[in-house]
Amino acid sequence: MGFLDSLFGKACPRCGTKGAKESGGRILCPNPTCAYYDASRGGGTSAARFASPSSGGGFTSASGLAIRYQTASGEEKTFDADASSGVWHKNHLSVKVAPRGVHLTLSRDRILNLSEIESAFPARVAPEQERPSRVERQILNFHKKRGSTSPRYEALRAKYPDW
Repeated sequence: MGFLDSLFGKACPRCGTKGAKESGGRILCPNPTCAYYDASRGGGTSAARFASPSSGGGFTSASGLAIRYQTASGEEKTFDADASSGVWHKNHLSVKVAPRGVHLTLSRDRILNLSEIESAFPARVAPEQERPSRVERQILNFHKKRGSTSPRYEALRAKYPDW
């Protein structure tokens, strides 16, 4: 951490939360789910805190949910999500996360605690329902984008009505 970071704080190297400080060689993070969390830095409760970008203040959600996620670079991150804001969009989950209250879109394939998350955010398409293959998705997207149709497209629409 740099010289002025001791005065103003810096983003935590583990979770990215702003306001982290270094004290005696230790990193003190205000995020309650971070491994470097320090109770004296803020927080105090186990409920996730969400800062609303418009209000500048923030709100506390008792329905916070921890999402373990593996990034494209292989790094494992934990996000505090507001359980009332999650929406599935095909293979992705769009959810509001702490501490700033921004929306993230997370890939289903990289969520490490997927069974827990699917029970908290039920999908429109049932998990046991068959999903289209890569070629079938290409056909569905091609005709949907152009507003056209074909016998193969109609058969796929009948097979996957909610896709």
